[in-house]
Amino acid sequence: MTAVLDRVPVDEITAQARQVRFWRTVLTLAAGALYGLGWVTARAFAIVWLAASWCWVAVREGWRASRGPSRGARLETQAAEIHDLRTRLQRFGE
Repeated sequence: MTAVLDRVPVDEITAQARQVRFWRTVLTLAAGALYGLGWVTARAFAIVWLAASWCWVAVREGWRASRGPSRGARLETQAAEIHDLRTRLQRFGE
């Protein structure tokens, strides 16, 4: 056991250990814990926000799909189809 202690710089370690300030160390650890807690909370809220906004948009799109296209959109689609059919009919007649 004494051979191990002879190889270890016990005096230097003791001198460095006496320079450590207890309350500063405690406050540093507390600040690190609070920072980590804040980081985790921010990430959790970011994930919750993304999930909530995604769900909101999905519900809105489902609502729109269940109601079908508006009357104006249907009329525009029908007018485009009529125009396309008239063009084909004219080509057929030539």
